[in-house]
Amino acid sequence: MTIEAPETEEVTKANVMCDGNGEHPRVYLTIPADKGFVECPYCDKKFVLKAGSGSGH
Repeated sequence: MTIEAPETEEVTKANVMCDGNGEHPRVYLTIPADKGFVECPYCDKKFVLKAGSGSGH
């Protein structure tokens, strides 16, 4: 059995929102500058800050 990889989205701002397309409560996340990405604690969707994008605050 193969487990499907979580979705990854490239973004231009460090502040992102995820609601799992209506499948879980809406959460607001901030991408740490030192990591460059953050994962949703509900659906594991990964938000990656696009190279060259500022902090986006």
